[in-house]
Amino acid sequence: MYTEDLLKLLYQRMVLIRTFEERFRSLVEAGRPLGSGHLYAGQEAVAVGVCANLRQQDWIASTHRGHGHCLAKGVEARLMMAELYGKVTSTNKGKGGSMHITDMSKGMLGVNPIVGGGIPHAVGAALASRVLGTDQVAVTFFGDGASNQGTFHESLNLAAVWKLPCIFVCENNHYAESTPVEYSVAVPDIALRAQGYGVPGVVVDGQDVFAMYDAVQSAVERARAGGGPTLIEAKTYRYYGHFLGDNPLRYRSKEEEDYYHERDCILRFRERVLREELLTQQTLDDIDTQVKATIEEAVQFAEAAPLPDPQELYSDVYVSYPLEQLRA
Repeated sequence: MYTEDLLKLLYQRMVLIRTFEERFRSLVEAGRPLGSGHLYAGQEAVAVGVCANLRQQDWIASTHRGHGHCLAKGVEARLMMAELYGKVTSTNKGKGGSMHITDMSKGMLGVNPIVGGGIPHAVGAALASRVLGTDQVAVTFFGDGASNQGTFHESLNLAAVWKLPCIFVCENNHYAESTPVEYSVAVPDIALRAQGYGVPGVVVDGQDVFAMYDAVQSAVERARAGGGPTLIEAKTYRYYGHFLGDNPLRYRSKEEEDYYHERDCILRFRERVLREELLTQQTLDDIDTQVKATIEEAVQFAEAAPLPDPQELYSDVYVSYPLEQLRA
């Protein structure tokens, strides 16, 4: 069922995300000029399990915690790192930063800092697929907190009415910033909300990349065949605070953190593939080495890249500003 190439891809992308996030964190803590960010570490199996089912021309819409989604969809690590440094040789010429990374060539509609803001974008992309007669699928990622937003309900309803090829992936990491999901969501599973819109709702172990891959594979096949949307709730966990600088132990326990670290998606993958002799220890170690080199090259690329010229301030905007008038 799982080819060797697929297994290598799943592992490589999860390790790439984890290594990217840990390196980004170390750079920020060392005082490098990157600003803050919202780390995806811990949730890698969700993004990778989803995007491994997608083609390059399929679309994804992201959240403020979007580095993992970008890397899982194939956005280059060095271009992303340069974006975090605000350099011109990056995904968005240094104008986007952590929460606006976009790469349309990879089907990445954009990291979106507005809670629930990316959901209607994915529905729009799915509608475009329907109108243009392609078989492209759109996926929107959002958190448990965003499942309470009107954009979620309105978008899921519209996608259901029109049977759009859109997959709604709720990354339930149990906290909307510091608010526990039990405090803000009335139902035990967010996936139950799908019943109100007549679409399938599936709960998946978001710490198991195999479970994520299988669930999304079914949803993608259904969407491409014209069956409409699916709501997938991935039960997952973020290892760090809501953002760099946030201390999560102010609102969750050390025992809870330890429990989820023991169920780490990368460790569970390694244990399974070694136990079932699907991949060798040497193969896994080689991937680890290659990923580490890729991230270090990304840091060197970003630090050596130039900053944008001040004239770039007036490009890539909705209005064309005649520089002659501005100088006057």
